Amino acid sequence: MAKAASRKLEVRSQKLEVRNLKPEIEKRSPLELDRLIHERLPRKLEDAQYIACDKMFEGRVPRTEYRLTGTGRRALEKYLAHMEAIIKAVRD
Repeated sequence: MAKAASRKLEVRSQKLEVRNLKPEIEKRSPLELDRLIHERLPRKLEDAQYIACDKMFEGRVPRTEYRLTGTGRRALEKYLAHMEAIIKAVRD
């Protein structure tokens, strides 16, 4: 009997968490995702200073390297948190 009551409280608690999360997610539409990160166009990411591009030659072969900037890392972390919130809301 105690296990059943405990389980009911756990389920009720989870529902409250989802209810508290849903308004936050509902405020944002999927269209509010960071389009630069979501679409991953290197030229646009570079223009927004999310990535830095280094072009060089190794012998006669051109080589391009991309690296994430501080601004890009923060934008990516924000994007991933947003996606995780959406996924969690859908699963619950």
